[in-house]
Amino acid sequence: MMHALFADSFATLGRLDNVTLVMVFHPQYLESFLKTQHYLLQMDGPLPLHYRHYIGIMAAARHQCSYLVNLHVNDFLHVGGDPKWLNGLENAPQKLQNLGELNKMLAHRPWLITKEHIEQLLKTEENSWSLAELIHAVVLLTQYHSLASFTFGCGISPEIDCEGGHTFRPPSVGNYCICDITNGYHGADEIHASPTGSIPVSKSVCEVEALMEKMKQLQECRDEEEASQEEMATRFEREKRESMFVCSSEDEESAPARDVSRHFEDTSYGYKDFSRHGMHVPTFRVQDYSWEDHGYSLVNRLYPDVGQLLDEKFHIAYNLTYNTMAMHKDVDTSMLRRAIWNYIHCMFGIRYDDYDYGEINQLLDRSFKVYIKTVVCTPEKTTKRMYDSFWRQFEHSEKVHVNLLLVEARMQAELLYALRAITRYMT
Repeated sequence: MMHALFADSFATLGRLDNVTLVMVFHPQYLESFLKTQHYLLQMDGPLPLHYRHYIGIMAAARHQCSYLVNLHVNDFLHVGGDPKWLNGLENAPQKLQNLGELNKMLAHRPWLITKEHIEQLLKTEENSWSLAELIHAVVLLTQYHSLASFTFGCGISPEIDCEGGHTFRPPSVGNYCICDITNGYHGADEIHASPTGSIPVSKSVCEVEALMEKMKQLQECRDEEEASQEEMATRFEREKRESMFVCSSEDEESAPARDVSRHFEDTSYGYKDFSRHGMHVPTFRVQDYSWEDHGYSLVNRLYPDVGQLLDEKFHIAYNLTYNTMAMHKDVDTSMLRRAIWNYIHCMFGIRYDDYDYGEINQLLDRSFKVYIKTVVCTPEKTTKRMYDSFWRQFEHSEKVHVNLLLVEARMQAELLYALRAITRYMT
């Protein structure tokens, strides 16, 4: 299956990029991802091909992801895009410039999107978007915001033939590459014991055992008693509030590089502002607007087959399991996967009425929460130390699996806010 996937990827892209090489740890997911990418970028759809790649550039640039920006600059030129647009967003057509505000809000604070933002794009006298075009654009924006999270979360470096690509030059701490680690190219920072590398193996093993024990205890408590709806709501609000104050000790201000920042406006706008100013994130209740009951059908109606492809991708990431945890086999990991997914949605203010948010603090320790929040909200600040410091005894493939959960949960959260606003506009 792996060879077939590589062949398909090569036939589609004309290259094997490092994203594919890392995702191949999970072939079932990779197949779904490649199918979705192919459909969004190359098959019949509302937007012309060069617009699709330009929107990918705009989205990746919001997170300063020069790896993805450069890939799509090449693709944009290959399909006949105007090189002048690459000098900065102000050189692109007004229609694409108008998308800048939505790009910014989706990437950093999707809960602020209203039907008025949608109306502005659809009802401008000139350069207006059709509903179908807007759905295509929203899916591309959310796909590339999430892919930036995956790229930084897994420390993916440029390919060998690209600017910044390397052969055997050791990656820096901030620019590690799982492709290198798994292929056995250990850089200098791999050889010298890192602060996390000095932790005795026995302690790491104990952490795995402790996590499994907590899962067992939570399952037993779940079987014995169920918290009241009021208590469940309180636990959600507490977790949402606490998630605002989870930040990395390495969290410092960094200005985006000019070559990337020219593809978007308002470079100071980011997720980080919301916790600093104590802004309230309103609660979005999933039973009022869910992907399964509302978002899926809206996307499928306006951009046929895409709802189906996204739904498959979400399901594979959420349900993917090999029933292993580090060195243990035959483990039911569903409780852990749900805690990760729901924690990400909680950071975006999205609540599931039937979930006990008290489980999150039991299962996700602080270093893991820091990693999750950084990868999902400010991926450009992810470091190798963060990657190393959670789940120390787990395989690289398991950490890549975590990243798949992060990107799909993030993408679905962004989509829910955008699609709810579009639905409100339509009604």
